[in-house]
Amino acid sequence: MARLPMQLPFGAVYFRKSNPPREHWERDYGVAAEDGMNVFRHWFMWGSIEVAPGEYDFEEYDRQLDLAAKNGIKTVVAELIHAVPDWAVRRYADARQIRADGRPLSSLMGVSSATGGFANNGWGAGVLTLNSPAVKEAAGKFLTAMATRYKGHPGLLGYDIWNECNIGADVEYSTWTKAAFREWLKARYGSLKTLARAWNRYSYAEWEDIEPPVQMAPYPEVLDWLQFRRDNAYEQMQWRIDLVRSIDPDCMIAAHGISSAVPFYSANACDDWLAASKVEVYGFTWIQARKGTEPWKSWYGVDIVRGASRGKPFWHAERQGGPLWLQPQVIGRDKEDGRVATPEDLRIWTLLSFAGGARGVLNLRWRPLLDGPLFGAFGAYGMDGSRTPRSDMQSRIAKWANDPAQAGMWEAKPVKGEIGILFVPEAMDFDYALCFERKEKPSPAALWGAYRGFLETGIQPDWVHIDDIDAYDTIYAPYPIMLTQAHAEKLKTWVDAGGTLVSEACPGYFGDRGHVGQAQPNFGLDAVFGVAQDEVEFMPDIGDRIRFDYQAQPVRGGGLLQSYVPTTGKALGHFEGGRVAVVENSFGKGRTLLVGTNPSIGYYESSAPENRRYFQDVFAWTGREAHVRLDDPQLFARIHEGEAGTFLWLVNPTAQERSTRVVLSGRLAGARPVACHWPLGGELPGDQITVPAKDVLVLRLAGE
Repeated sequence: MARLPMQLPFGAVYFRKSNPPREHWERDYGVAAEDGMNVFRHWFMWGSIEVAPGEYDFEEYDRQLDLAAKNGIKTVVAELIHAVPDWAVRRYADARQIRADGRPLSSLMGVSSATGGFANNGWGAGVLTLNSPAVKEAAGKFLTAMATRYKGHPGLLGYDIWNECNIGADVEYSTWTKAAFREWLKARYGSLKTLARAWNRYSYAEWEDIEPPVQMAPYPEVLDWLQFRRDNAYEQMQWRIDLVRSIDPDCMIAAHGISSAVPFYSANACDDWLAASKVEVYGFTWIQARKGTEPWKSWYGVDIVRGASRGKPFWHAERQGGPLWLQPQVIGRDKEDGRVATPEDLRIWTLLSFAGGARGVLNLRWRPLLDGPLFGAFGAYGMDGSRTPRSDMQSRIAKWANDPAQAGMWEAKPVKGEIGILFVPEAMDFDYALCFERKEKPSPAALWGAYRGFLETGIQPDWVHIDDIDAYDTIYAPYPIMLTQAHAEKLKTWVDAGGTLVSEACPGYFGDRGHVGQAQPNFGLDAVFGVAQDEVEFMPDIGDRIRFDYQAQPVRGGGLLQSYVPTTGKALGHFEGGRVAVVENSFGKGRTLLVGTNPSIGYYESSAPENRRYFQDVFAWTGREAHVRLDDPQLFARIHEGEAGTFLWLVNPTAQERSTRVVLSGRLAGARPVACHWPLGGELPGDQITVPAKDVLVLRLAGE
């Protein structure tokens, strides 16, 4: 991994000011070093360090870095300028974040640190807006003091910028942000009259007449507002990076998100692709206690960050190591569903992330907090810092990971997936606005359903941003209801050059600025798919009633319904009642398959076996071959390749030992295991391979 002095980073978030107790620090660092940990991250909270204007108390943080250097542990400085000083809330009262209904945010206690200065409205949102020049200057002075103080410290590894990379869904209506929005609009449109025409608002006399929309609905002003919020937030991220880099040009810059581009891309500005583009090492927080322990969810958490990192190194920046009590995400769920983490849970959660390509892991607590609602949560070590069976498992994995015998294995990376799941930002924004006041949320359901559909049939689906489609030859588009003309042309050119595109209903139905195309499919995509629209039905509330057949097999629909009249295409399926539902077509050197509903939503909502078969059949239609085929559908396989060889990761997330035959394809068809890298001392398997419960086998292959 870039700029890292260790083979594989393994550690935890340690110091959050209120915890752990000072009298245990030296002992804890010694235990960490003995147990194979090599990285600690600490929260450097502005509100806990600048105790009065210009008065910085770094004493306890100095001690952390000195102990790190003494014990051979490296420190990641997590800057938290969104945890603001209470004096700053008073001094910069005009810069308080404002909700859409006019209520200002307050300085609250932080649930993850039991210290003040937090907004608790979005994981990375602050009480004060950085759009205020005064706030930005004050925060910049703090960052400058911090980076100057620790530059060159032997315990320093680098900086983690903007914790969890997102903002609150209902903030940024302050006077300062409104002014920044108007400047953004001036740069985008040039003149007030041009803006007025684009927004269908014809009575603006001055730029000051423009107000950010408080009604989330599918209008151009809302689409612009959502784009501005992202641009604004990530420009502020870049400002932090540039400031730190100007002081310490040699330090590592990292960041991590929450793997939530699918559900929260629009609401919370969760753009993993943009965040990852700005740093050397990206990462993600993923906590099964809050998300659920279904295997597809853990795979999604790592896979979307792998896709967003675009080949850069990334790590599981915050991984659960202990239980979670009384939080709303766990109430009513089974004890075994992540609420009480066992050593075996830590093993599978960690190794699954490695199988997905993560090259490092940090527990989000070294030991539990002693104060606040997250008391006792997430720590692998005991409340007093003592070792536990969970920490013993963590130590075992850490020492294995940094054994030189595994060096070649970590240099290998997951091979490209057999199919890409298309991510279209404009479609996410439009659907968010369109369905804001509805209980149905079609776009996340469709994207997750398609991802699950392929993953759970033994295919490796990669998340592919529409800007990156040229790297793939086979794409599945689960919910492309809005496309810009430029993106439609990009898809058209890609198919013409030989790409294979499978799309669900209404591709590009809404065009630039959310305008409905009068000929469907829109923007010339009718020629690409070889169809004209027959009828369309936007009734996602009763979409579960849609049924169609594909290659004479029944399939559940969902979401939307769009039927077709084939032109150059060939019908391969029909809705109940006889309307054409599925059409294949050849276009240029490429092929397309258009499906006039959302079987992905049907699968997400029902896990229906007929929809699982649909994804198998669609994959067969593409002509691609799975990298690996397993007899047992409860197991998962990933292939990693590097200079040291090819590695097969077999993952068993279930609570039972499971066995399978492995069939490799392509140039790997004749390969056999020649070494077992995990578990240590494991025997080479025969034709039938057994994977222990909640465990992984890592086999090096040869003979292909």
